[in-house]
Amino acid sequence: MANLHFELVTPEKLVRSEDVFMVVVPGTEGDFGVLANHAGVMSTIRDADLVIYASEGATPETISVQGGFAQVNEKGLTVLAEAVS
Repeated sequence: MANLHFELVTPEKLVRSEDVFMVVVPGTEGDFGVLANHAGVMSTIRDADLVIYASEGATPETISVQGGFAQVNEKGLTVLAEAVS
């Protein structure tokens, strides 16, 4: 199965850039999971946790994000967060 290219960026720096299995994004309209070859979408995000699965069945890693937006395109998923903790 193809991997999803994931980047997490804040105004200060590139926080993460890696290939993962899936990321669950805390959209303002609800959480949504992004896998490789996901349809293009753009969404604002709410203050909550990104949930990152490095591989199928892996224990998820969470990263708290505050505000921003997520964009899915043919290159993968980019999350532009106002802040990360």
